[in-house]
Amino acid sequence: MKASELRKKSKEELGNLLVDLSRERFNLKMQKGTGQLSKPAQVKKVRREVARIQTLLNEVASA
Repeated sequence: MKASELRKKSKEELGNLLVDLSRERFNLKMQKGTGQLSKPAQVKKVRREVARIQTLLNEVASA
């Protein structure tokens, strides 16, 4: 999801999305550890998405 799309969401929606992505990141890390991960690039995508959301939440908090 692009940052412009994320900026349209409310703080609560971003928080919920962050929780969901954090769970997905954890599951992907477990799959990677056990050798069951079929798409290694997915870990990078989810990690960057989490960072993007955290950045937007920090911007909202400081404004």
